[in-house]
Order: sequence, then C-alpha cells, then structure tokens
Amino acid sequence: MFEHILIPLDGSSLAECVLPHGLTVARALGARASVLQVVEQAEAAGRTGAIDPLEWHYSEAQAGAYLQEVAERLRLAGLPTAQVLLQGDPAERVIDHAQAEHADLILLSSHGRSGLSGWNVSSVVQKILARAYLSILLIPAYHPTTTEISALRYERILVPLDGSQRAECVLPLAGTLAAHHGSQLILAHVVRRPELPRRAPPSREDQELANALTERNRLEASRYLEEVRSRLSQPAEVRLLVEDHVAATLQQLALEEKADLVLLSAHGYSGETRWPYGSLATSFILYGNTPLLIVQDLPRQAIEPTAAEMAAREFGHH
Repeated sequence: MFEHILIPLDGSSLAECVLPHGLTVARALGARASVLQVVEQAEAAGRTGAIDPLEWHYSEAQAGAYLQEVAERLRLAGLPTAQVLLQGDPAERVIDHAQAEHADLILLSSHGRSGLSGWNVSSVVQKILARAYLSILLIPAYHPTTTEISALRYERILVPLDGSQRAECVLPLAGTLAAHHGSQLILAHVVRRPELPRRAPPSREDQELANALTERNRLEASRYLEEVRSRLSQPAEVRLLVEDHVAATLQQLALEEKADLVLLSAHGYSGETRWPYGSLATSFILYGNTPLLIVQDLPRQAIEPTAAEMAAREFGHH
C-alpha cells in the first residue's frame, strides 16, 4: 500500500519520536524512506535585514550532517533511506516534495523544535495536515513509545468502522501490520443514539421509538462486525458500543484498550469530499493522544481546495 515514506525532521528529539514508527511500518510493508529537513531563511532584525551568509551555510551544513546521521541509523536498521535537504517554508516545502516525489505516507511528530504546547499539534504540522492530501501517521510527541529505533512493536491496533466501504479501505493495511507484528486487531463500531431535539422532554412514544431504532442499529452493527471479522486473515476482537458521541467514545476506547495505533480512513459514511478529513479523523487529530494512521481514501484532485488556497494561487503571497 505504501512504497515511499516521507519523514520530515527539524533536528529536535521531539520530532525524532516518529523514527521507530517509520522503521516498523516500512519493515512491515517493504517500503523505502526519505528523511527531510527544511532550513528556514531566518531573517535578521526586521524584514529588511540581510541574511548572514556564514550563519546560513553553517545552518545548512549542520542540517546536512544531522540528516546523514539519522539516515545512517535507519540504514543500519535495514531501511533504505534517502536524505533530502531543502530551503524555505517548512510546511510548504514538505508538501511540495511529498507530491513531487510521490510519497505515499508522511510521518509527523505532533511537536518539534518549537517545543510542546497546549495545542495537540504544532502550527507547522497543522499546515501539512491541512494541505498534503496524503496518508498521514501522526505521533504524539508528549507520549513517546520508545526511544530505541528498532524496539517498537504494535501489540494492539484499533480500527474504527462505520459500515462504509470507505472506512474499510484500511483493512488490508491493518491485516498486514497485524501479521508482521503479531498484533491484536480490535474492530470498533459506535451506535449513536438518535437525537431528540425538543424544547420539552421527549414523550414516552418518542423515547420508545428512539430505543427501538437504537436496538435495530445495534443488531445490524453486530452482524456487520462479525461479517468483517470473518473476512480477515488475522484474528480480531470486536467492540460494539452504544453512546451519544462517536468520536469521544472511540478516543476513550483507544485509551482503555491501550491501543498502540489507531488506524482509520480519512473519510467514512458521509463521504464528504470538500475537506481532507471527515469529522472522526479531524477529531482524532485535534484531541486524540494515541499514534494515529489516517489512510487518505481520496485522490488529491477529488478534494476541493479552500477559498484561501485558491486566492493564494491567483494573487500570490501578498
């Protein structure tokens, strides 16, 4: 599924939390990797200040040596790794390079050189997520699994499903990862209780109707999960829950199950294509704290550009 994995780094230990994940995913899939660093043109005092050429060349040399060291560590661990040094805006250059070199998967640490913050992802990562239109493996830097590059193993993989074929696009990948690591697959579905918007409390008839619909959906979901499990080549457990809030319930389930990885499709049942991610994937990005692999189920050209993106293309960066 993934042949070329792109690993952006910034020289920080926080960003390096992705390396064990990159190695373990690449090994399972037989993929190659590229480590990339973007050297920013740091401005001197004020916008008109000149760039010190000695400082600039030093920054480039330092970044090049760092990438060489990281790439060598990955090669020694058995992963074919190229190294790429670029200049400019980090988010834009990562996106441009990923598209130009046909990367299948981008590995991102939630935070890097700027340090940890109260935001679930840093501003650079948020920009890449919003515009890359590719599959993403997002690792929370504040919950590193291991610092040993070859020590990571996915023991429990949570796969949320909503009954749609879009959501099921992750199943072949889930099976491959589970087979490689001997992982326990957990197939999860949340039956959402019907909303009863009323200025007054719902009547008994309303509540009975809602309960009947919930039970019907629960039975159908149970049959669905068992049918999916029967199709898998790897053993799997199922988790069927009835709750009011799907995303919050799945995030709590990931914590309770001690999932090493949450694997889900970028879009699900609604099939909304105006944005790179559906509501569930977006919720995990903004609020989840488990390693998250989002498989982009849509080609780049199928995702509508934002008004800001179209304006930037037309008028440039003014």
